[in-house]
Amino acid sequence: MSTASKVVLGVSVVLTLSTVTGVHLKQTWDRQRLREGVARDQERLERKKENLRLLEEQKILTRHLEEERRRRETELHPQDHH
Repeated sequence: MSTASKVVLGVSVVLTLSTVTGVHLKQTWDRQRLREGVARDQERLERKKENLRLLEEQKILTRHLEEERRRRETELHPQDHH
């Protein structure tokens, strides 16, 4: 085998191994990013549920405060509400 053939074979082997390794690393990186994306989506859904729960609590508290304010206004000024 000539020197040129050996060089071409060596370069081909190195390029092939580099390509296979690069593709493998890229697939591993992509899989990891997908897993992280799922985890972020789950966290976002949990935050959304918590925010909705807090919003409902705030609505209930607001309703109670408005009822209490109306009740006090009625007690203070009963003639205005007949």
